[in-house]
This record gives sequence, structure tokens and C-alpha cells, in this order.
Amino acid sequence: MSWLEAVVLGLVQGLTEFLPISSSAHLRVVGEAFGWGDPGAAFTAITQIGTEAAVLLYFRRDIGHIIRAWVRSLTDRSVRRDPDARMGWLIIVGSVPIVVLGLLFQDDIETTFRSLWIVATALIAFSLILFWADRVGRKDRDLRQLTVGHGIAFGLAQAMALIPGVSRSGGTITAGLFLGYSRAAAARYSFLLAVPAVLGSGFFQAYEALTGDVAGQTVSWGPTILATVLAFGVGLTVIAWLLRYLDRGSFTPFVVYRVVLGALLLVLLGSGVLAAQ
Repeated sequence: MSWLEAVVLGLVQGLTEFLPISSSAHLRVVGEAFGWGDPGAAFTAITQIGTEAAVLLYFRRDIGHIIRAWVRSLTDRSVRRDPDARMGWLIIVGSVPIVVLGLLFQDDIETTFRSLWIVATALIAFSLILFWADRVGRKDRDLRQLTVGHGIAFGLAQAMALIPGVSRSGGTITAGLFLGYSRAAAARYSFLLAVPAVLGSGFFQAYEALTGDVAGQTVSWGPTILATVLAFGVGLTVIAWLLRYLDRGSFTPFVVYRVVLGALLLVLLGSGVLAAQ
């Protein structure tokens, strides 16, 4: 990977990670469109450490309160009723599906699932589900009403993002909307829920890259670190913008963008302009 590729892909990762348009799909598509090929699942996971660092910084106070309350709840049962302690437990519960499925389908995630046919189909199909959820969801629940069952539902939706094109934020926000949560509440829990899963995946892929045990594209460490730093800076700005936007805006623009991009990909793949794998 060249330094130019790292700059472009790092910016793409930062811009798309928190929007419901799938950062992994965009890294895959941009790499192919510029003739650079697939940057690989390992590169994608490692650069996501940068965007999750942006989450840690932006929500540092919330995360600090959650961690402290959760730790206290381990020895003091009365603390478990504290909203921050409950959130800590619900983040753990919601993280289980993606951990289990990520380990079960690791090789497919790094190879088969990265086919552009799958990416294009997922972009279109899940955009329509997001559109439906945004229309029928009551949007009257906040995170104080989050239950264990809802946490698992959010977690299963997040696990769908193991397929490029689904979108981690898009999947979890869609689940939240169907469950009646407001756009901002669903997005907030989506960001918090992603922290352990994404950091775990990123550091696991980094370890495998260091040991040479990567099924897909190998990692060029210098450019990858640069891309990760850029993703952090851009991602921090995108988080702030998206949370403000969701106070008044809908997901329709993202839905339209996903459908157009997915349809364009299908045309380019069908005409042979782009290679699927």
C-alpha cells in the first residue's frame, strides 16, 4: 500500500464509519475503483481503531461514568440499578453476538464476504430496511428504557455489519428504530456498543498481521498507521455532526445514497468494469 492510498482510505474510513452507509463497503469500493484492489479486512479493522478512539474521546465522560459504575456493580448489587452500571452490562451483553459470529465466520469475513456483488446487494437491501424502520419506528424511547432483550437485538444487528455494505451504525440504528428508540438514542447506543467489538477486532487483526496469519491482503504498517490517525481526526468531526443532524434530520439522504451507490456497483460489475473479488 502506498502513502497516497493510506491518505485516501484513511479519510474514507473517518468519513463513513459513523454514517449508516458502511465504511467497510466504501474502503472496498474505493480501493477497487482506483485500481488499488481490496485493502483487506485486516486494514479495515485496524483503521477502525482510529475511529473508535474518536468515540472514546468524544464520549469520554459518559464512558468514564459507565466504567466506574460497572466496576462498583461487581461488588455492590445495589449499584446495578444505576443507569450507567446497567449500560455497562448492556454493552457487554450486546457485544456477545458479534464476538461469536466474528470468530465463527472469520475466514469468510476476510475473503468471501468482500465480494462486490455482496457489497452492492447489502447496500441496497439494508438501505430499504433502514428507510422502513425510519418510517414506522415510534422514536419515543430513550436509553433509560434499554432492556437486556433490546441490547441483544442491537447486538445481533451490529453483527450483521460483518458483511461489508450493511453498516455497523446503520444496522444497530435500524434495530433501535424498530424497537421505538429515537434516532439520537439509537445512534448513541450504536457508538457505545461498537467500542469493545471494534477495538477487539482491530487489535486481534493487528496481532494476526504481526504473526503473518491473515487470510486476505497483508498489512503495510506505515501507511496503515497513517490511515488510522487520519480516520481518528475525521471521525471525531463526523460524530459531532451526525448527532446534531439527527436531532432534526431523517435517514432518507443516506438511504438514497446507498441505493444509488449499490445500483451503480451492480451496473459496473455486470458490464465488467469492476472485478467482484
